[in-house]
Amino acid sequence: MNRKISAFYFSATGTTKKITEKLALEISAGAGQNSWEIIDFTLPEARKKQYSFTEDDIVVVGVPVIAGRVPNVLLKFLNTVKGNKATAVAIVMYGNRNYDDALKELWDILNEDGFNVLCGCAFIGEHSFSDTLAMNRPDEEDMNTAADFAAKIIKIINEEPKINAVNEYKVIEKVYRDYYKPKDREGNPVDFRKITPKTGDSCTDCKICAEVCPMGSIDYDNVSTLNGICIKCCACIKKCPVHAKYFDDENFVKHKIELEEENEARKLPEFFLIM
Repeated sequence: MNRKISAFYFSATGTTKKITEKLALEISAGAGQNSWEIIDFTLPEARKKQYSFTEDDIVVVGVPVIAGRVPNVLLKFLNTVKGNKATAVAIVMYGNRNYDDALKELWDILNEDGFNVLCGCAFIGEHSFSDTLAMNRPDEEDMNTAADFAAKIIKIINEEPKINAVNEYKVIEKVYRDYYKPKDREGNPVDFRKITPKTGDSCTDCKICAEVCPMGSIDYDNVSTLNGICIKCCACIKKCPVHAKYFDDENFVKHKIELEEENEARKLPEFFLIM
């Protein structure tokens, strides 16, 4: 096998990046190839470009799960990508709650883009809202699992007999559950879209938050101001060197605590052969 291999991903806090690059690396190594390409479309400028692949390409596509689905802010961009019958490996990264219909949705998107989707994976990364929920994941065990999945992928690409321990993932209807909605103390759904991070007095105006915001929403000249939407990826919070960014909305904090308490048990990555 001598095919171009690409890691193609959105990764605001770096968890999706780790797994997508690991799979691309291991597939490349398993195929006896020394090189592979990274295409990181996390920042706004990268999503202004047109990406096109060929039938000879293998593209490992990674996105985070937000509210149980592919982030809706990526849909317009993803629909511009041209697969041209390239082989795709679909990856979704979730914060140990549930990936709901995100993998199914990503499969549909890639299929409509003209990719031949070979298989799908669901991995766990440290939750964007928390520094304790799935802390430090993907960890060494996850990375080893990614290497095992890559070995399966190589066997499938080489048209070896279907191997055991691979689930069939059949997409029958393009019908998704609604976006996951947190609830307030009375059990009513809460809309987090207008909640924005605050900036504390410890801010040194280093501009890192503005530079890493995947929506380009944090004002570079006044980092306490947002000029666009916030998708709650928490890149600004997790990458601030002095921990100056935070959320203090009552419902947001309540939801964060609930997530941590209700999803403490370690979930494991899953691998699906697309049928």
